[in-house]
Amino acid sequence: MKKEKKSLGLVFYVSAAIITVLVLIGAFLPAQFSAGANAAFGFTTESFGWLYLLAVFFFVLFLLFLALTRYGRVRLGGDDDRPEYPFFTWIGMLFSAGFGVGLVFWGIAEPMSHFFTSPEASTEPLTEQGARLAMAYSFFHWGISQWSVFAIVGLIIAYFQFRRKENGLISTSLSPLVKERSYKKPLNQTIDILAVIATVMGVATSVGLGVLQINGGLNSVFDVPNNGATQLIIMVVLTALFIISTTTGIDRGIKWLSNVNLGVALLLMLFVFFAGPTVFILETFVLGLGDYITNFVRYSLRLQPYQGGTWVNDWTIFYWAWAIAWSPFVGAFIARVSKGRTIREFIVGVLIVPPVIAILWIAVFGGTALHLDLFQGTNIAEAVNDDITSALFVTFNELPLSLVLSILAISLIFTFLITSADSATYIISSMTTTGGLNPPLIVRIIWGVLIGAITLVLLVAGENGLEALQTASLVSALPFTIILILMVYTLFRLLRKEFPAPPIRKAKKRSGE
Repeated sequence: MKKEKKSLGLVFYVSAAIITVLVLIGAFLPAQFSAGANAAFGFTTESFGWLYLLAVFFFVLFLLFLALTRYGRVRLGGDDDRPEYPFFTWIGMLFSAGFGVGLVFWGIAEPMSHFFTSPEASTEPLTEQGARLAMAYSFFHWGISQWSVFAIVGLIIAYFQFRRKENGLISTSLSPLVKERSYKKPLNQTIDILAVIATVMGVATSVGLGVLQINGGLNSVFDVPNNGATQLIIMVVLTALFIISTTTGIDRGIKWLSNVNLGVALLLMLFVFFAGPTVFILETFVLGLGDYITNFVRYSLRLQPYQGGTWVNDWTIFYWAWAIAWSPFVGAFIARVSKGRTIREFIVGVLIVPPVIAILWIAVFGGTALHLDLFQGTNIAEAVNDDITSALFVTFNELPLSLVLSILAISLIFTFLITSADSATYIISSMTTTGGLNPPLIVRIIWGVLIGAITLVLLVAGENGLEALQTASLVSALPFTIILILMVYTLFRLLRKEFPAPPIRKAKKRSGE
């Protein structure tokens, strides 16, 4: 116990203090906090949106370059190391790092939002062409661009942690560049504190919004009151379960729940695929995939300097800022479960498989909702516009076995939230100690309680407090963008040094020449 207490250093105390102050402001002055957070985030996206777009596009190109060159054969660990987890379990763990629940939430909500309010002024909303554009942009936002950010951070941390046998802190990946080898140096501690603050605030708000969705589902299915008391009960149960899970470690709680999550998600998707408009879903998937590939560069670099408007800022740049702000947590967790894989295996697994599953999910669920509105006269898009948490359950009401589907969906959201909070607790504990593979149990329990308490306070304060804290966390995306670019440079320099290109052999002159 004494050793564990000594692990709690400056990063823990400073980040916990700053988070506490921000949460109290969000709870007691939600309107003022929201206005300040929105102003700060608006400034960063309007002034540096171009940087987010260029950076994410560059990350995609860099990862593809690594996968297709000799660097793809480099193993994240010793040359004789092999993957710790089977492929299915590994993919399930990737989704457990926070984005499985996001996909369940936005799988219908996003395409229907774009269908109701078109991404491009030249396309009429609530039309066939509007539906096509809505699916293309939904594919884009959940495709390889978002996952490239997590892959970059995960790859770099895994390289340092398993190949170079150093700790798993964000700051360590910059140590060759800034010449600060100790995680106790001021610059390194500042980087790690920033990572912890962004992670805790992002996780707390995501868990809170997930609780709101569960409450909305319970209200839709069982007529349970949609109020603070219900949300309080849900949050208390959720906190107890993910703290119990975090005490079991990655090889038990997260590993087992990740397999369950992925299995239930695939079962739910297959049922909707066959119960819904199957041919329409397949055609939507193929057409949307074609539109995504065809317009990838245009979507990746789209801004609105001539015609004005805020759609790109509100959606694409918001998504990229969200991914960058979350990248220390998601990337560190992906790194932790990826020991033994080659860089090529890692990039294919992280950059390709989750986006393919996400696109399939959106095609099935979003395509079903679009078909219902276009051809059966439902008003799902309007319902989503009024209450975005209702998207999944409004759609299920139009399908067979709607009660069973809703119960399965609520259960899936709940277990995704448990694994998200559990994995976040693990990574935050690692960030605030020494970046080791097994942070002290007492630290994990402390952060689990803190995340639960933060979310409870903000739920009591209302949605404004949650959304304000989420917006505030996204402000960290700007400095992290610079940090990620420097991390990429550091990794490339180390790879070139450790695995130089083979010398070019000069052809021998033939006799007589």
